[in-house]
Amino acid sequence: MKITELLTKETIHLSLKSTQKTEVMGELITVLDNAGKLNDRHQYKEAILAREAQSTTGVGEGIAIPHAKTNAVKQSAIAFGRSKEGIDFDSFDGQPAQLFFMIAATEGANNTHLEALSRLSTILLKEDVRRELLAASTANEILDIINRNDVEEKEEEQVEEPKSTHRKFIVAVTACPTGIAHTFMAADSLKAKAEELGVDIKVETNGAGGVKNGLTSQDIERAEAVIVAADKAVEMDRFNGKHVLETKVADGFRIPEKLIEKALHHDAPIYRGSGNTEKGEHTAKGNGIGATLYKHLMSGVSNMLPFVVGGGILIAISFMFGFNSSDPNDPSYNAFAAALNTIGGGSAFSLMVPVLAGFIASSIADRPGFAPGMVGGMLATMGGAGFLGGLVAGFLAGYLVIGLKKLLKGLPASIEGIKTILLYPLLGIAFTGLIMHFVINKPVALLNTAITEWLSSLGTGNAVLLGIILGCMMSFDMGGPVNKAAYVFGTGLLASGVFAPMAAIMAAGMVPPLAIAIATTLFKNKFSKDQRDAGKVNYIMGLSFITEGAIPFAAADPIRVIPTLMIGSAIAGGLTMFFGIGLQAPHGGIFVFPLVQGNWLLYLLAVIIGSVVSAILLGLVKKPVK
Repeated sequence: MKITELLTKETIHLSLKSTQKTEVMGELITVLDNAGKLNDRHQYKEAILAREAQSTTGVGEGIAIPHAKTNAVKQSAIAFGRSKEGIDFDSFDGQPAQLFFMIAATEGANNTHLEALSRLSTILLKEDVRRELLAASTANEILDIINRNDVEEKEEEQVEEPKSTHRKFIVAVTACPTGIAHTFMAADSLKAKAEELGVDIKVETNGAGGVKNGLTSQDIERAEAVIVAADKAVEMDRFNGKHVLETKVADGFRIPEKLIEKALHHDAPIYRGSGNTEKGEHTAKGNGIGATLYKHLMSGVSNMLPFVVGGGILIAISFMFGFNSSDPNDPSYNAFAAALNTIGGGSAFSLMVPVLAGFIASSIADRPGFAPGMVGGMLATMGGAGFLGGLVAGFLAGYLVIGLKKLLKGLPASIEGIKTILLYPLLGIAFTGLIMHFVINKPVALLNTAITEWLSSLGTGNAVLLGIILGCMMSFDMGGPVNKAAYVFGTGLLASGVFAPMAAIMAAGMVPPLAIAIATTLFKNKFSKDQRDAGKVNYIMGLSFITEGAIPFAAADPIRVIPTLMIGSAIAGGLTMFFGIGLQAPHGGIFVFPLVQGNWLLYLLAVIIGSVVSAILLGLVKKPVK
């Protein structure tokens, strides 16, 4: 398929009027929508902004390629826009963007579509093409320039031997979350720079159409080193024993020469399989220790949440039959309520901490860490160390297994299989269990008890202050690390029988999207038509406790939007604590309100007050749109 089957006269706009990043994307979305390429322009815009939040699509050299693959797209298409003055697009090289190609791919886009879209990104690497596009005066000229440079390539042949015995050989993998533009730009930049430096290279692309030009075991064995320029997970264990340089996909087209030189000089750790390197697992992708620990924590939390959500809601439903309805000795005993309580509390909740610890350890040490982590988490539960003990157990087990791998790496290759099936689980479980039993459990259990008693004994004033702090955290970055820290704090307390903070956290998390929805309804002159339409969707997202619905509005105007939303969330969190509301279900929004401990109408009132206050403040501080 030719690129000009996707880029047509109807989707070309040669005179962009916008001067801001989000406005430019809005103009290009309008072009696609007017050409009949979209099912839902608002949903498509949310997908575009979500992709932009991962990393900028301003690729440098005056080019921006915002893109998204979503079912909001009716027909795969490309919109072209041009700004002679240039617009700040947070480009990697700091240059204003003048040429904009917005790529809209359907959820089920076939390979011919995806290959055409990926070819566009490689064409734009040519300086003469960019110069011609800036000089063109009509849509037909734009199409002619693209056509002349659009050559459909055959499947790239695998490199079997170096072109010269004097040339060194390296391999690389490129991948980005969407797999449309950055993946192929990085691959082409690496290949072009390698040729310029006299180096042979083979690049595997993990794009939307699947893996192309896959690396063979012979390629990897022969290579001097491996470059992995990726923003998503790729198969790594095949690189065991090789120098592996892990970095972001953008670096593949931003600093290809530096990456190749570092690979040739072996300026990268040796990969030891299962996500580990000689220099320490924290070196992956250039992340610091804090970012790596956060990644492992989130792996445990995300796998733990289904147990917390399902179990918490079942326990809450059982209380609808009476607070003591699961007790056979109580007059309110109900067999069905008792069964729900056993399933939710006796089973799902009892697995919460072991699953947390198991998946933290697995994230650190891959599969060999899972069993020691689970056992450590179970010991934390049995020993009264609870959620905090589970966190310690997960990291302890994961890094213990990393240590065991290093300790046992000198054993003969003939017993490699025994390590995974016998030595890692035996020694990992034993060491983790002994440390948890004799060293960790008692002091962490005392700390856990002290925290629980302190929270349970908070006076009204201190409880309200805690609710205000949690509310501010929920709206500060709406799904980011601060928001997640508050949420993890609340879910951890559920295992200790403290339910009030979770209620404050959910109320505060519902406020941002609801406030946006109310503000766009009441203050129509302060929002564009697109924003007003998107605001309606936030009613549903807010009521469902999906805080992320407010992100596009916060990203477009963070100075005004974020502080006003934090104020409303703080009010909702403080009021919830003041009203003495408790919540065992860590998700569900308004649908679990009838299950709260306390007056659910007061809980609803706290959310409404916080949302209305934020909406009014937002309406006051926002400037009218032109």
